[in-house]
Amino acid sequence: MTAESLSGASEPYRMRAGRALRTTSDAIPPSGLVLLAILSVQVGAGLAKNLFTQLSPSAVVFLRIGIGAVILLTMARPKVRGMTRRDLAVAISFGVSLGLMNLSFYEALARLPIGIAVAIEFLGPLTLAVVSSRRLLDLAWVVLAAAGVILLAPWGQGGGANWAGIGFAALAGALWAAYIVLSSATGARFPGASGLSFAMIVSTIVITPIGVASGGADLLDPHILLVGTGVALLSSVIPYSLELEALRRMPKQVFGILMSLEPAVAALVGLFVLGEVLQVHEWAAIGCVVAASIGATRARS
Repeated sequence: MTAESLSGASEPYRMRAGRALRTTSDAIPPSGLVLLAILSVQVGAGLAKNLFTQLSPSAVVFLRIGIGAVILLTMARPKVRGMTRRDLAVAISFGVSLGLMNLSFYEALARLPIGIAVAIEFLGPLTLAVVSSRRLLDLAWVVLAAAGVILLAPWGQGGGANWAGIGFAALAGALWAAYIVLSSATGARFPGASGLSFAMIVSTIVITPIGVASGGADLLDPHILLVGTGVALLSSVIPYSLELEALRRMPKQVFGILMSLEPAVAALVGLFVLGEVLQVHEWAAIGCVVAASIGATRARS
């Protein structure tokens, strides 16, 4: 049987699978898709954190990005033909920021409860959202979020935060802001998801040396590879697909408000999946960040 006939025979199945997937997603309201995407990301982070007992954070990042790149390449191959050097430079910068953002976040995750790490990381996109605004109210949202982070700082009142973890989470937030800017620029230059798949290849190249050096032969363990595949699916492929479908059916402002719930969802995942019990002042700090993010999103709308 030829390759052409194999392709022709499998095409109806792929079409049926695609229609079934679209029918299933259409049955879920867009707000539900966003919440599922958030839950998927945070459960993926919890799964990754469980791997830290066997691998270093950099090795887990390598598994997540490397496997995610392979999966994404089967869905969208990068189209670089006809791109200028500037286009490629933007996409490469996007990939570097993506890799370093994940590396910084996982280093923070190794030192902080997941809810605290996500709350601090949220300062990056929140600050980016209001940095160009001249409204005093927008500045107040940043101050409220900063107050939340001050509550999280280890001033001696106890809790799960430490300065190294806070530093890595803040760096991840800054890189997240850069990621957002470069993601938009890459999307304007590359068709479809090809820019993201190109960036994932770049991220894999950036992370490979440190990931392989720290993970070594353990990266080839079948169990670890299986869990790593789960992390890649839950943290990248599944939420990306759900968010795209949600954005197709809802206003961006509503999407942004729902995404603001991510630190709270992360704290709940940490509690029920990882057994990370936060203190009252830590819940209050996460509440400050969530309220600031919702307020900034509503103000922009």
